[in-house]
Amino acid sequence: MQLVLASGSPRRRELLQQIRADFVCLASDIPEQQGTHETASAYVKRLAYEKAIASAKQYGAPCIVIGSDTLIDRDGEVMEKPRDQAHGIAMLRSLAERTHKVRTAVCIMYYDGNAPSLVQREEVTTEVSMGAISESAALTYWQTGEPLDKAAGYAIQGGAARWVKRISGSYTAVVGLPLYETEQLLQAVEAKLG
Repeated sequence: MQLVLASGSPRRRELLQQIRADFVCLASDIPEQQGTHETASAYVKRLAYEKAIASAKQYGAPCIVIGSDTLIDRDGEVMEKPRDQAHGIAMLRSLAERTHKVRTAVCIMYYDGNAPSLVQREEVTTEVSMGAISESAALTYWQTGEPLDKAAGYAIQGGAARWVKRISGSYTAVVGLPLYETEQLLQAVEAKLG
């Protein structure tokens, strides 16, 4: 049974390679817009599900598909990818000297070529505490290009690691794919398929 990762993220691909060797990546282009009354938790879970469905349909044949999405929740406010330099620096600085939540949802399903079944979902929330981040340091980091496509404009596995005081929860979830939970969900789907 073909395993499909519904993502174009090199970080998710590298993470999944740690637990599964044989899979294909199919990124989906779904609109990422939070609903008016949608909580951060509901939003990230919906995006993971929609990415999985879109990539499964794109693949078009029976497969097991993994959809995942990650967002930053700062006191209930969702922080997505930065629009531009000013937005990216402002977001990063707003995380300084405080703790925020990184929410990563995983959705794994069997797709028979027509419809999904055996849908397994989980959200993993990790708390990240940051230290001080000066304006000049944030600008220097922005100029590396690393923050461009990252939630809240930072990558914990990259240059922003210098500001991370502590994390409470799953490191791999912060990077983009919680490996323990992903493996457990995959095993549950595979067991049901026999």
